[in-house]
Amino acid sequence: MKCFRNSIFTVAALAVLSTASLPAQDIKRLANGKPDLNGVWDHPRVGDMTKSSTECASGSPGCKQEGMAQLPYAAWGLEQWKKPVHFDYTARCLPWGYSRTLGTEYPLEIIQTPERMAILFESNNVFHVIPTDGRDHPKNVDASWFGNSVGKYDGDTLVIDSVGFNDMTYLDTAEHPHSDQLHLIERYKPIDANHLSYEVTIDDKKAYEKPWKNTRTFVRMKPGSELMEYVCMENNKDLFEGHIPLQAKP
Repeated sequence: MKCFRNSIFTVAALAVLSTASLPAQDIKRLANGKPDLNGVWDHPRVGDMTKSSTECASGSPGCKQEGMAQLPYAAWGLEQWKKPVHFDYTARCLPWGYSRTLGTEYPLEIIQTPERMAILFESNNVFHVIPTDGRDHPKNVDASWFGNSVGKYDGDTLVIDSVGFNDMTYLDTAEHPHSDQLHLIERYKPIDANHLSYEVTIDDKKAYEKPWKNTRTFVRMKPGSELMEYVCMENNKDLFEGHIPLQAKP
């Protein structure tokens, strides 16, 4: 089970983030004039989406929850949060889910054309494709681990709207809950050629009484950077040696 990227990230991020002191460069653009986000991006580990930037990984750019000191739980969400035992699905190498994967310390690669964008995650080596050609969500969306996403532009900001999630994951490693009614709105906006503002709004009326936000900054890694292989089951001693039960979520 691959688990060494975190230490690498902490050291590498300090070097990569030093680009913040360099003069801003012109933002590259696609054929349609929209910002070109192609490349490998480093980003902070956000294990708890309610924490301030001082509690993010060392050397990380800002990651903070906006608007409230505590989450506005609805009754169902609070019940899930207060459960004494939570199901550890990631230890069984099940998908982490869209929101939680975006909060890992592992980099991601964006492959983008005017019509669509694909996010390749080093974490679990999974991918997510987002059409940006103006289409809406299908009328009947099957629930899935990463949901159904569509994107559109608001000026230079790419707005990604995602629905159709199952309820088998958490929003983050701190295990903040979400239901199958989860609606995510992400906003990607270039700061300069090497820095990307990221904002995500969590809208889940079953779990929370009102929407709440988390913001971060992504940093473009140097040319030639590549994602690494990630094999969850390799040396997964917790599972192989019986430290966690094998039964599925009740």
